[in-house]
Amino acid sequence: MASVSTYLNFTNQTEAAFNFYKSVFGTDFIGNIARFGDIPPSVGMPSIPEADKNLVMNVALPILGGHILMGTDAPESMGFRLRNGNNVYITLHPDSRQETDRLFEALSEGGKVEQELQDMFWGDYYGSCQDKFGVQWMFNCDQK
Repeated sequence: MASVSTYLNFTNQTEAAFNFYKSVFGTDFIGNIARFGDIPPSVGMPSIPEADKNLVMNVALPILGGHILMGTDAPESMGFRLRNGNNVYITLHPDSRQETDRLFEALSEGGKVEQELQDMFWGDYYGSCQDKFGVQWMFNCDQK
């Protein structure tokens, strides 16, 4: 089933923020907190600095009405430079790769592709872009 979630980026405060949100909404995380140290080594990719390995790569928390709040720490060692305005993404979870491709192409036209759509190590088809109005979008399709 297609859905939309909000993705928040923090500077090394994701776990504290999400534990706070968890207490506010009285819900539990969906699955475990994924850490940057969980990323498998990949040819051509630099290794994760030791100081960043325990940072949150991804966490998901249901809040109200089926809406999922998601988040990550955004390590500067990986090229993230947070500022107000780039710390929130609208995350789309389309039902198919075809719909993911269509939405990605339409929303990235005239904007900036951050990461091309591709199969990721966690098993989903993922990409991100900024539209021509500066809105940040992530796409995460779990259909192979």
